[in-house]
Amino acid sequence: MGRAIVERLADGGDAVVIVEFDESALDWVGDHPAGERLVPVVGDASDEAVAGTAAEAAAKVAPLRGWVNNAAVFRDAWLHEVPAREVIGLIGRNLDPVVVGCAAAIRHFRAAGDGGAIVNVSSHQAQRAVRGAFAYATAKAAIEGVTRALAVDYGASGVRVNAVALGSIATDRSDAHLAGLAGEERERFAREISLLQPLGRMGRTAEVADVVAFLLSDQAAFVSGAIIPVDGGRSAVGRDPEEA
Repeated sequence: MGRAIVERLADGGDAVVIVEFDESALDWVGDHPAGERLVPVVGDASDEAVAGTAAEAAAKVAPLRGWVNNAAVFRDAWLHEVPAREVIGLIGRNLDPVVVGCAAAIRHFRAAGDGGAIVNVSSHQAQRAVRGAFAYATAKAAIEGVTRALAVDYGASGVRVNAVALGSIATDRSDAHLAGLAGEERERFAREISLLQPLGRMGRTAEVADVVAFLLSDQAAFVSGAIIPVDGGRSAVGRDPEEA
């Protein structure tokens, strides 16, 4: 998802700083046609020093005008089985990078005095939790709260803050999961997706990137505090009990 967003922004002529925890995940940057406009920063996105380094690196290339908080970890625990403090830590692993990233971006936007745009990546689970994903769903709900609150707090400074709430998106991880399923299980998975997402398929990372790029652009100049579903209609559908 992050790579698709980077490539979409680079295709539009932007310079992009990429914060990545795993250095090996940046192997593609050097050979990319826009490689000279891609600036890698290796580190933990929840580390204020790393976020600050990323903001400073961007400002050296061009005025920092946009920030995307995409880092996430999908790991969960049942509240009756795991100490509450450990579960709170899992929530933080998804929420902390967003708060830290927003802080770094807002400070630079305000110092420059000409505003900017932030896009946070949320999930359909923020509003409709999936069983067994308590920490993840809670973190994503908090991210949407952060999005609205910061849009209100910093709108007067010209800062827009929005979020995309994603449905099931096809990624390397989901492709690997599907490849490991037997034929009947794969067919069942496809049927479930068609029931959950009225467009009848998983989304594409490029489709997510297009919406993110729009929200960062001047075309969305009067859009702030919005949570945009990018979910093939998943947030709109109500399962018909007769279908079961």
